[in-house]
Amino acid sequence: MIINDPHAVRSISVLVKKELAGYFNSPIAYVVISVFLVIVNWLFFKPFFLVGEVSLRGFFDLLPWLLLFLAPALTMRLWAEEKKSGTFELLMTLPITTWQAVLAKFIGSFIFMLLILALTLNIPFSVASMGSLDWGPVDGGYLGAVFISLIFLAIGLFMSAMTKNQIIAFVGTLVVAFLALVAGSSFVLSGMPDLAAKILAGAGLANHYANLAKGVLDTKDFVYFFSMTFFFLWLNARVLEARKW
Repeated sequence: MIINDPHAVRSISVLVKKELAGYFNSPIAYVVISVFLVIVNWLFFKPFFLVGEVSLRGFFDLLPWLLLFLAPALTMRLWAEEKKSGTFELLMTLPITTWQAVLAKFIGSFIFMLLILALTLNIPFSVASMGSLDWGPVDGGYLGAVFISLIFLAIGLFMSAMTKNQIIAFVGTLVVAFLALVAGSSFVLSGMPDLAAKILAGAGLANHYANLAKGVLDTKDFVYFFSMTFFFLWLNARVLEARKW
């Protein structure tokens, strides 16, 4: 097991630091963060002052759609750039397993995503200063955003492993993540046979996120998020293994 192997943990830690350095040393990352924060604050507070309700429902309804664009922007270069620059072959010759390389890139992007989500905390604290805010749904909403990030980043890594072109990786991630997000929506399910509708409702990411955003903690939602994340990370590892041979 990776967690029981000190060498593996050390190798992953080194690669995670490398990925984080890649984010913090890139001006594009700061542009992405700035644009994301400006958009999320503007889109939330503009209608908020018109409604005059001390609630973050609008923020958490909006967040998955913004993460839909943010995750591809963070992951599109992770494997595509390695292959385009020729460092992919070098990375694969290091004394690490494919899974360790995948996990290192995933953990690095996830830590960076957590930082960005943390920078949005000004929103709930600002709203709380205007009245009595129910923090239960806030905690659930942020937990849901973390789990959505896990899936979107895993999808992004998989799509980045499929191509050398970062734009293709971005668009591919956007399309797959969008389909996962809307799969269980009412406009998709309308007119479908009951069995197909039930399957899609369970597969749709938005329904599981909505439960958490309401402050409802259900085991099936956690199983869904972790299973989907593992599935795309597994696909990522399989693609890299195939390319090694």
